[in-house]
Amino acid sequence: MLKKNLNLTILLILLAAIIMGCGSKKEAETKTAENKDRTKENTEITLMLPDYGLPSQEMLDEFKKETGITVKTLPTSWDDIKSKVSIAAAGKKAAADIIEVDWSWVGEFQSAGWLEPLEIDEATQKDILSLEYFKIDNKYYAMPHFNDLRIAYINKEMLKKAGVEKLPETWSELEKVMDQLKAKNIIKNPLLFPLGAEENATTSFLTLVYTRSGEVFNSDNTLNKANALDALQLLKKYLDKGYISPENVSASGGDIYRGIINANGAFLIGPTFYVTKADDPKSSKVVGQITTLPIPGKEKPATKTVAFTEAMGISAYSTNKEAAKKYIAWISKPENQLKLGKTLDITPTRTSVIQQMTDEKSIPGGPGSLIEQAKIVGSPFPNGVPKYYTKMSTEIFNIINQMAQGKLTPEQAADKMEQKVNELAKENK
Repeated sequence: MLKKNLNLTILLILLAAIIMGCGSKKEAETKTAENKDRTKENTEITLMLPDYGLPSQEMLDEFKKETGITVKTLPTSWDDIKSKVSIAAAGKKAAADIIEVDWSWVGEFQSAGWLEPLEIDEATQKDILSLEYFKIDNKYYAMPHFNDLRIAYINKEMLKKAGVEKLPETWSELEKVMDQLKAKNIIKNPLLFPLGAEENATTSFLTLVYTRSGEVFNSDNTLNKANALDALQLLKKYLDKGYISPENVSASGGDIYRGIINANGAFLIGPTFYVTKADDPKSSKVVGQITTLPIPGKEKPATKTVAFTEAMGISAYSTNKEAAKKYIAWISKPENQLKLGKTLDITPTRTSVIQQMTDEKSIPGGPGSLIEQAKIVGSPFPNGVPKYYTKMSTEIFNIINQMAQGKLTPEQAADKMEQKVNELAKENK
């Protein structure tokens, strides 16, 4: 009898275990299904971007209607975002589910483990050439949302007064144009180029070297000294000839760029947004006078340009990664980029959308136009933007500034730049 009772007890225990196991399995399956459905309804994600890159509430409502996902925007100044992301990451937290990732930050953010890799289809890769800036070890870590190609601008009215009929295609042709402008007292310093101890000097220098010579850094991330020296000698020559104002050694890069719409210069290789600002009476003193042209090269127009692009990435500490991925995929669709381009007056990152806006004449076409330059975007960084970019940029702009002040010759500047860049490359292998 005792043996029967014992067997019955064991059987009941086994049955209870089976029932509990089934219940646990069913509960786990239910939780898994609930997690999968989180992106369909009642999910909220946060989006930290500068205010100029945030979509309208109407677009966010449309996204919620399609997916059930609410997007809470956290407008943050560009200058503050990096520190907020860093502070949050130190505590293993996300400053936001989706964060601003500037092209110059991506190497540092990825190296620190702050970014979630993104899956980006081949068609999008071909349509958004600036994605290459956000590619490290064959993985993409951010999706561009704000395009900033480097484009060449020239004041055609000043050229007309100087008797120039043909736009220059090479640097030697541009020099002749600048000689005419100065000889006829049209403009004292025709070339706008930042030379201060700040980031704009570095990006302008990288643009000059890349578009003029095709390579800034070697395959091992060391400096291509010959190409760097060529650009430094050109800048020194232009300072000596008065093409570039000596005041540029202390002026802000932003003020120098704005010189093209303030009639302070005749030629600029600068940010994209002057394409529209040049003809806006609210911000321009030269409405109808500015045109784009292909960036000059040594023997023919440059075959490549650069794009200092801003992007969106997903924090590695986000608890809503799938919802965040859905938002990035949605906002990056061609039709939504078109809406953003028109409502926010920002340059789309998709070449196909730039083409559409050019065809609609909402973006100007012509030689050196945005659509022409968008098709030839390349990256000066052979292995992606390095994690030490900020340190390297500081070394580069300080050296350029010292040369512009006459403290270094171009040869000394090239030697020093090679030493500093190569040391950083070696330390971070």
